Amino acid sequence: MQVIFESRDADGAQLRDLSVERIHFALRRLSPLVPRAKVQFSDVNGPRGGVDKRCQIELSTDAAGTVVIASLARDWRTALDRSLGRATRVLTRSIKRNQKPARDRTAKLALDS
Repeated sequence: MQVIFESRDADGAQLRDLSVERIHFALRRLSPLVPRAKVQFSDVNGPRGGVDKRCQIELSTDAAGTVVIASLARDWRTALDRSLGRATRVLTRSIKRNQKPARDRTAKLALDS
């Protein structure tokens, strides 16, 4: 899986290795389905502080299209963890929705008898 990292803030850029590691860990079961992930960190309010750290995760898949999740938090790590949690839930839900249900041959055989 290819992970693209972007940050407009110097403090967010320091989390590059951590965020790549967290993405690989969170998507370890789904990695064959996700060829590319993009992480963007931005500071919404600038140096004023507050709940303004934004993490946006974009997961490109063949089966479910593109999933984009963004979250705001007081610090970068919390924003990253919230985004990853929501992204994995949304991705698994959309993949399950797109899968065709398995045909139940025993029910058909019972009806034919």
